[in-house]
Amino acid sequence: MKTAFLFPGQGAQIVGMGRDIAHAFPETAQIFQKADKIVGFDLARICFEGPAEKLNTTTISQPAIFVTSAAILQALKTNPATKDVRPDVTAGLSLGEYTALYAAGLVGFEDALTLVKKRGEAMQTAAEQNQGAMVGIMGLDAEQTAQLCAEARQDQILEPVNFNCPGQIVVSGHRSACQRAQELAAKYGAIKAVTLQVAGAFHTEMMSTAAQALSRALADADISEPADVKVAANVTGDYYETADHIRRGLTMQLTSPILWQKCMERLIADGVERFYEIGPGRVLTGLAKRINRKKKVINLSTLEALNQLTNS
Repeated sequence: MKTAFLFPGQGAQIVGMGRDIAHAFPETAQIFQKADKIVGFDLARICFEGPAEKLNTTTISQPAIFVTSAAILQALKTNPATKDVRPDVTAGLSLGEYTALYAAGLVGFEDALTLVKKRGEAMQTAAEQNQGAMVGIMGLDAEQTAQLCAEARQDQILEPVNFNCPGQIVVSGHRSACQRAQELAAKYGAIKAVTLQVAGAFHTEMMSTAAQALSRALADADISEPADVKVAANVTGDYYETADHIRRGLTMQLTSPILWQKCMERLIADGVERFYEIGPGRVLTGLAKRINRKKKVINLSTLEALNQLTNS
């Protein structure tokens, strides 16, 4: 049975994440300790205790989610009952792609965390230079969402950027254009339109300065050539083929749409039967069920979930 490990992106963070697993597994606690030294501040404390306002900032949430996901992955690896659970393929939603590359053995922990930290800082800086926003549109297909953006754009930037699952697409662009899209959504038949709590217009050209900064950081990063474990690329829905392909994909992420539904459909078409969501929250578990209800999704976000897997 083919297995996929899935890793969440920004927005999955919650105060207390990783705390129970870090207390239960010394190897997991060591991941947080190592991370604190790399980022230069007490990341573990922010994950475990908050405050939420600090955890939710782009510069903190991105490394926090990566480290928590890596810590839960470490618990899975070191627990005698689950150490043989291994992926044939990995995938991550936007930021989660870094954890997917780490889990596949293509990027080391320090390199991945350093990149994630620089990514978060670059995105925050770009967001502060532009008045951007993102809106989740529920109930429209890709064509309807494109029509909505065309009407609401009015010579500003407004694009569909996150194709998450059937009936859930996120649009991103100038704040006023996003407001118009939210107001016009019902006209096109949307069930709901929700402003996302993010710093800016991610995955659009408004992040071009962040993409340039990240590209420079990726050029210096040690990235291995893909081998046994395949990694799905957000920007194409296909698998990474070379280390340079990975560098290009991670850079393009910041200014290009995230094709999560396409990634999942590719994995399913290639025979993946079992999916593990590894990291805080249940976002990908929910999206997977809307993409294909027949596939088994095992959510590993807490010590309780890990214990249930151990005892099953």
